[in-house]
Amino acid sequence: MAESAAEAVAAGATDLHVHPRTPCGRETLSPRVPARTLEAIRARLPEPVAVGVTTGAWAEPDPAARLERVRSRADLSEPPDHASVNWHGPGAEEVAAALMDPGIGVEAGLWSGADGTARFAASPLAPGAARAPAEVTDPDAASAERSAYALLSELDLVHGPPVLLHGEEGGAWPVLRRAGRLGLATRIGLEDTLFLPDGRAAESDAQPVAEAARIHGRARRGHGTAPGRTDRGSHRTARGRRLRAADGAPRAGVGGPTVTGRKPVAPPLSPTDSWARRNAPEKRRSSPDVDAARHRRSPDRP
Repeated sequence: MAESAAEAVAAGATDLHVHPRTPCGRETLSPRVPARTLEAIRARLPEPVAVGVTTGAWAEPDPAARLERVRSRADLSEPPDHASVNWHGPGAEEVAAALMDPGIGVEAGLWSGADGTARFAASPLAPGAARAPAEVTDPDAASAERSAYALLSELDLVHGPPVLLHGEEGGAWPVLRRAGRLGLATRIGLEDTLFLPDGRAAESDAQPVAEAARIHGRARRGHGTAPGRTDRGSHRTARGRRLRAADGAPRAGVGGPTVTGRKPVAPPLSPTDSWARRNAPEKRRSSPDVDAARHRRSPDRP
């Protein structure tokens, strides 16, 4: 996973989203596994890049146990820079609060076809979210863009946290192009799709990342969206690290100046860099968000 992350960053990813696994390949929220995974990834990268993890219910179905495991991350020597919380899931607010307390950035996962958007809009924790990945779960290339518009219509794109728009399976590439045309951040990776735009199987996360940077950048330029146009600043976590705010952030995802990373895009951004300086409109570029997780979402996942 560390090697995959390094390749994705070399291809342009500026932010990584990983699903730590045990030696037998099982996803887990046990703090020891993410700690070793994050340490290995950070040691492999030539310069600091923000790395986030999942808190998915599929890794720990029991809400109370999941909350306890998330709380235990606060004392890790290698805590994540941010973590995704699917807002439609049970115990989402408690998990988000447990992450925010020690200063771990929260990405509020908002899925199409779920009630997470309404619950997030009413949540007192919403203003503290670092980013809102809007996930279009429609796998049909013919209808995914319409599903994306329906999902975005439920979000506050002006006053809410920066939105990162992405799809999955057959809808991954159409939604990524739409994100570029709308000037929104995006992400791509083997978690989202196993195939490149031309139908070939992707051999690594770096391949879709490089393709996404090209496609997303061209879509932005073709629709006159100036880099940084949707940027609303950055959010500093209690640990002093800044998460990119608008345009994109790879999850070994993509984002902001670098929408979730591609080679011809801005260089990898360090979580300790001055986001205000790096995110100045005249300095920004786009690159897609990259997900370094080596799996596809199974149909029965919550």
